[in-house]
Amino acid sequence: MLDNRQPDLTLCLDKVHKTNNIAAVIRTADAVGIHEIHAVWPEIEMRVSGNTASGSQQWVKSKAHNKMSDAVAEFRRQDMQILATNFSETAVDFREIDYTRPTAIILGNERDGVSPEGIASADQHVIIPMIGMVQSLNVSVAGALIMYEAQRQREAAGMYGTRKLDEQYCQIKLFEQGHPIYAKACRRKKLAYPAIDDAGQIVADEQWWQKMRAPSE
Repeated sequence: MLDNRQPDLTLCLDKVHKTNNIAAVIRTADAVGIHEIHAVWPEIEMRVSGNTASGSQQWVKSKAHNKMSDAVAEFRRQDMQILATNFSETAVDFREIDYTRPTAIILGNERDGVSPEGIASADQHVIIPMIGMVQSLNVSVAGALIMYEAQRQREAAGMYGTRKLDEQYCQIKLFEQGHPIYAKACRRKKLAYPAIDDAGQIVADEQWWQKMRAPSE
């Protein structure tokens, strides 16, 4: 899973407030290998229903921003192209975009869509062609279509299977998720996490094991 994460592909939820939609987006993000999503939420912290997300929030990092400009500044710092779902004269079919480039995708909220700030910040507007009576899809459905197009392109380009994440982050995840009882004990005893080898086993000296086995004070 860690080897398939795509740190240069992300989403930005623009004031999306329904927890079921947020959770569904995170679940799909995990499925296509997105490492971190962003949320612009000036009023309250992002909340996710664990049941709806099927635990995906444990694997996908989330970062909240008070305003769109803060999120955009981070995307620019990472040299990402910024896309926004929006009907405009310059909008193109979402499948025409090159998602092998570092990319941030802004998805709008359930009532108003992408905010004026998000629309103005985008390098390109994208649309999902529709030939029925309705003009828009649920935000989680729209996000899923775009994310899987990005996944399709990146898989064809051979961008999966090579670890791109920081090794320290990976070691923490491997220990906490592979050895949760020991991880809890480390936090209680204030012990540093040990290294994890390629087989998922703990690599620690005898002193560490003695401290781990010692009764808590």
